[in-house]
Amino acid sequence: MPVAWPRHAKIAFIGSHGIRKTTALLAFAAEVQRAGRSVELGREVVRDNPLGINEGATGEAQLWVLVSQVRQELELARKADVLATDRGVMDNYAYYLRACGGTDEFLVEPLVRRWSQTYDLVVRLLPDVALQADGVRSTNDAFRDEVEAILDRVLPELVPTERLVTLRASDVTSRFDWFAVLQRLAAAIGATVPPPDLWR
Repeated sequence: MPVAWPRHAKIAFIGSHGIRKTTALLAFAAEVQRAGRSVELGREVVRDNPLGINEGATGEAQLWVLVSQVRQELELARKADVLATDRGVMDNYAYYLRACGGTDEFLVEPLVRRWSQTYDLVVRLLPDVALQADGVRSTNDAFRDEVEAILDRVLPELVPTERLVTLRASDVTSRFDWFAVLQRLAAAIGATVPPPDLWR
């Protein structure tokens, strides 16, 4: 029976669309389970947005996404040792600012800044892989580049370097060492995790 952690931990996988965030999230969640900890997954809420997504999304549409992200995390945060989310408020904020023409139309920056502090670790994936059509998200490289440029600007103001892991999307393969990321997450809350037992 694993020793109880001092508190629940939260990690977000962030970046623009089509950069293997969901793949990384699922691989990390499997590593958490192998280490004997429970994990809850926060899915990407934008796909449920009734107000529109992609390049044509309005400020109101992206506000819906931001609020839904926070609501989902509030609902899931205490259900497991680890909450791992597909996106966080930081990258959703970048989409929001783009939709609002660069201005904070609904004055959400204080909420985003405060909520960003609730993530114990943030994994940012950089877009070095081609966009693949999935029937939902945009395959427009210029759109993705615009979002990434905004995220480049706002992320240092929201997440300190000691809580940020930056990876290339192409790093997300079956050989990537997610246990090292789990160790960093555990250390952030004053906990430890045993090394994986390959024979279990």
